[in-house]
Amino acid sequence: MFSSITLPAPPKLNLFLHITGRRDDGYHNLQTLFQLLDGGDNLTFTPTENSQISLSPQIEGVAESDNLIVRAALILQQFSNGSQGCKIHLDKQLPMGAGLGGGSSNAATTLLALNKLWGCDLPIKKLAELGAQLGADVPVFVEGYSAFAEGIGEQLTPVEIPECWYLIVTPDCNVSTAKIFSNPQLTRNSAPIKIRALSEEQYRNDCQTIVEKLHPQVKEVVDWLETYGKPLMTGTGASVFCRWATEAQAKEVLSRVPQHWNAFIAKGVNHSLVHQKLKEFFIGAWPSG
Repeated sequence: MFSSITLPAPPKLNLFLHITGRRDDGYHNLQTLFQLLDGGDNLTFTPTENSQISLSPQIEGVAESDNLIVRAALILQQFSNGSQGCKIHLDKQLPMGAGLGGGSSNAATTLLALNKLWGCDLPIKKLAELGAQLGADVPVFVEGYSAFAEGIGEQLTPVEIPECWYLIVTPDCNVSTAKIFSNPQLTRNSAPIKIRALSEEQYRNDCQTIVEKLHPQVKEVVDWLETYGKPLMTGTGASVFCRWATEAQAKEVLSRVPQHWNAFIAKGVNHSLVHQKLKEFFIGAWPSG
């Protein structure tokens, strides 16, 4: 049995988010550009001989059975008819409910790690399918590349995005994704765009106007960042980001962010460090697909 392994669970940004329609099942069709970032949370996995899945520390306000990390482990365990378990430790760095995909990334890293630790060796595509049962953002983290996404976010086309630096600022408010997508004033008829026709002039977030109305704190961040760049909200918020060409430029503005906001800088990457670290740990045997 392998010893413990620690892996990152990186965040993402939606460089734009266009909602193109509402589906019969209640979900929304959308188009977005997922930019993966470096950094993020860290998870340590220690396999056990028994089948128990345990997570520490507990996240306040989230029952363990509802945590995406535990749910991801259970889905993989049940699908593979496995008898092994795992102790999982979460070093939480990302703000919760911020539109950065922290929970989805935690779930994806869990699927990727336990797929190897338990010897399941499922192909990446199958892991992405399992991840989609947990949330629409999970597949992009499982696949591990920045991507143009359609459908509910699970139809992914790899893209190479210039690896810029981002300042991400999150006000102290909790945005409910369900409430935003059920809001009658939400734009749901954005015209679809072709991937080959992508241009930054088209970038906007169809959720942002609603979120700013319901959560003025987000509008305050947007207004403040407009002094320095072209801010945009990611996902359904509450995080807002700006892009710079160099780390020094991002750090300069970071130093001026009001202390009552959560803020950090991160580098945009096209390929997730999770895959790289897994390859280093498990030399050779990496499932294709």
